[in-house]
Amino acid sequence: MMWKSVFYKEWLKIRWFWLGYTTMAIFVILYLFLTVKHSFAFTGGKNTWNNILFLGNQFFSPLKFVPLAGGLAVALAQYFPETVNKRIKLTLHLPIKDNKVLLLMHSFGGACLMISYILTCGLFAGFGLVYFPVQIVTSCMISIFPWFLAGLTGYFLIALIVLEPNWKFRIYYSLIGGFFLSIYLKSPVLAGYSHANSGLFILTALVSVVFLFSAYRFKKGEV
Repeated sequence: MMWKSVFYKEWLKIRWFWLGYTTMAIFVILYLFLTVKHSFAFTGGKNTWNNILFLGNQFFSPLKFVPLAGGLAVALAQYFPETVNKRIKLTLHLPIKDNKVLLLMHSFGGACLMISYILTCGLFAGFGLVYFPVQIVTSCMISIFPWFLAGLTGYFLIALIVLEPNWKFRIYYSLIGGFFLSIYLKSPVLAGYSHANSGLFILTALVSVVFLFSAYRFKKGEV
């Protein structure tokens, strides 16, 4: 099974970055709810709820760039080694169609990120329900959802940038990508993204395959 070999190769490249990021994300969640526990102990539950609902106190704001950090770290760990001495040429000479092997690589990295994100969101929701009613937890989840989409989008964009053989295009992609990611990282009111999340999800899905353009240019030897 050639796909198993591809997955194993990708796992060897990203495993420590992925495990390190996942551990960090878990510690951030624990930190968030330790602060919530402290707030409940010293100001009371009603005041804490009031601060979140009416005063815009987003206790979860330290989580904002954590998913993006994970996406960037995993993408660099996965794709940067492929560009050293153009090692990706070896990958593209495997007895699998070029686009298929690239999509396998891409899917594996994305799946690993999704596992981390689902675990992080699960912990967030679980701890949240200890302190807040389901309505507040749901609103918080709506607010943080774009940040996790930003992590996936960052992963996809780094693949596009790193695989691009021309430095001029890399700079262009980086500038455009930075602006693009800023869409996901606004600071709205609680649940402010409720009407935008579906559109952002579709946008992320579309961005997921743009790396194939850089891969095509790399295969064609364009500079």
